Amino acid sequence: MTVITRAENVGIRAIDVYFPSRYVDQAELEQHDGVSAGKYTIGLGQSKMAFCDDREDISSACMTAVQSFMEKYNVSYSDIGRLEVGTETIIDKSKSTKTVLMKLFEESGNFNVEGIDTTNACYGGTSALFNACQWVDSSAWDGRLALVVAGDIAVYSKGAARPSGGMGIACILVGPDAPLALEFPLRGTFMEHIYDFYKPDMSSEFPTVDGPLSVTSYVRAVDHAYAAYLEKLEKIEGIANPSLNDLDYVVFHSPYTKQVVKGFARLAYNDFMRSPDAAQFADVQQFKDVGREESYTNKVLEKAFINVSKAAFSQKTEPSLLAARNIGNMYTGSVFFGLVSLLSQASFDQLDGKRIALFSYGSGCAASVYSFRVRADTSAIAQTVDLAQRLDSRTKVSPAEFEAIMDLREKTHNAQEYEPTGSVDTLFPGTFYLQKIDSMWRRAYGRTPLN
Repeated sequence: MTVITRAENVGIRAIDVYFPSRYVDQAELEQHDGVSAGKYTIGLGQSKMAFCDDREDISSACMTAVQSFMEKYNVSYSDIGRLEVGTETIIDKSKSTKTVLMKLFEESGNFNVEGIDTTNACYGGTSALFNACQWVDSSAWDGRLALVVAGDIAVYSKGAARPSGGMGIACILVGPDAPLALEFPLRGTFMEHIYDFYKPDMSSEFPTVDGPLSVTSYVRAVDHAYAAYLEKLEKIEGIANPSLNDLDYVVFHSPYTKQVVKGFARLAYNDFMRSPDAAQFADVQQFKDVGREESYTNKVLEKAFINVSKAAFSQKTEPSLLAARNIGNMYTGSVFFGLVSLLSQASFDQLDGKRIALFSYGSGCAASVYSFRVRADTSAIAQTVDLAQRLDSRTKVSPAEFEAIMDLREKTHNAQEYEPTGSVDTLFPGTFYLQKIDSMWRRAYGRTPLN
């Protein structure tokens, strides 16, 4: 009889990310769109935006992420007992992306793999991670490892929202004795019913968005999830009056990086509301009597707390924005690209023993604040991901070509008996791509050579 020892220090053992080989420059896109200089680069805080043509869909992108991860980290498919996928990019209303990924397991003969897709806007990846970690932490665990795949193709119709698109997939290995140990049960969650961003039109890739409501919903979720997390810190760890001072790093879901700046400022605002007489809040005393609901739309207050929190933001959150600023929004993958950016930008000496808090938000809405403790060297992860070099190796495409590719995706969405026209020569080595869609909407895929 095999006895499985209860897992300890469950969390992220390894992580990698996939993003496309091409991008459009946001400053050039400003000129092409005829908007004021800085609207995308300063107003949104974005530098570059990744995108794909009709050769890639969510299944091919996830296959690329998983296969690349397994090769880089030399992990065997036979060692995987659970595979969870978090995505809101849906190409089939019944068949999950996870079942497509099982194609990669065929050679290993391992088909005993639990887990399925999880969907709620940008929150699905976090829910998938929770499911995987809780499986390893439970009596149901069979001793094998779990994979979490989180990511999306974020595209918008022509107009003000299009520059906030992007594309990326994160692949995460979950198991015991992890260098990034999830802090059970330090977690604060907030969920409510709201129509801020949703996709009711099944014939289109594009979402329906209430921009101002989505911004308000994001910061409301920050408030409530952060408060619930601090309550756990106080009750479980016995920390009196917990605050940002108890979080060494904070990684946010990033629809665009300017929103992250605002989100971090809300953490400072919440600390102020808990301890208004603290010395660091001497310059914002005029906001003591502003009601919480009013604060969501008070731009003077927002600017004041951005200024108050600027130094802390630079230290705790700025290092996590490398990918978001240069790729764009990855929806479910966004917060994990932030984590990878932090691991890439901060040395292990800076991270050792530290607490990394994550804020995950998905419209509709679902949000959580949770945290990891860095308990082992993360340098190998940073070296394997090689984020900065890979970002620099991409090819820039003109705004006109980008627009033509977006038009192509729109025209061919839900196509039947279709062979993509995009060139596979533009793809990174080892990228899976769509070969054709047959008369029954069945999709066939190929892979570019590794070298």
